[in-house]
Amino acid sequence: MSGDASTTGSEASGNDGQAPSDPAPAPTSPPPRPQYGEYATPEEQRARIRQPAVDPLTHPAAPPAPVEPVAAPATGLSSGRLIDRVFTFGLLGYGLFSVLTTIPSVVDYGTFAASILQTLGVDATLADPAAGRSWGLAAALVLGVGWVAAAGASWLNLRARRLSFWIPLAAGFLCNVLSSVLLLIPLLSDPTVRSALEQALVGTTG
Repeated sequence: MSGDASTTGSEASGNDGQAPSDPAPAPTSPPPRPQYGEYATPEEQRARIRQPAVDPLTHPAAPPAPVEPVAAPATGLSSGRLIDRVFTFGLLGYGLFSVLTTIPSVVDYGTFAASILQTLGVDATLADPAAGRSWGLAAALVLGVGWVAAAGASWLNLRARRLSFWIPLAAGFLCNVLSSVLLLIPLLSDPTVRSALEQALVGTTG
């Protein structure tokens, strides 16, 4: 019985002297691939630097800007503008007709002077009808250039939405006065015609 006790004691002492073995470590999953550092490619690093990650919960996207409706440009004409445009084009058309019919007659100054003297009831003729041709050409030039200038000014004024009917009126008045003066110079420069005109005026007033 003492032998069993000694055997038991020796086994107990042997068990006390031997340290218990550690359990084997559990396998771990590999760490997540980093977005920065030595495992990230240069392209990934540049992409992350240019556009960092944004948390949609902490940084909500900005709402789109409201779109304002664009008003369509007004293309209609008021009644006043329409009347002004009609009168302007009507006056320009009449002026063009007058210029085109007057220029051929004043260029042939001899026939023009004879017609004027006959209309006035003056029995006289120009001594040198060819001398008045240059004055007739000058009057025709004034009429033609005046109409072109009036048409251009009227068009620009209409595009600017300004009153324009007065432009052909003023241009027509000025051009007619100037051309009439040019056409009278050869008649008044001829002594025979001038004397006949003076007698006709005296007879009319008397």
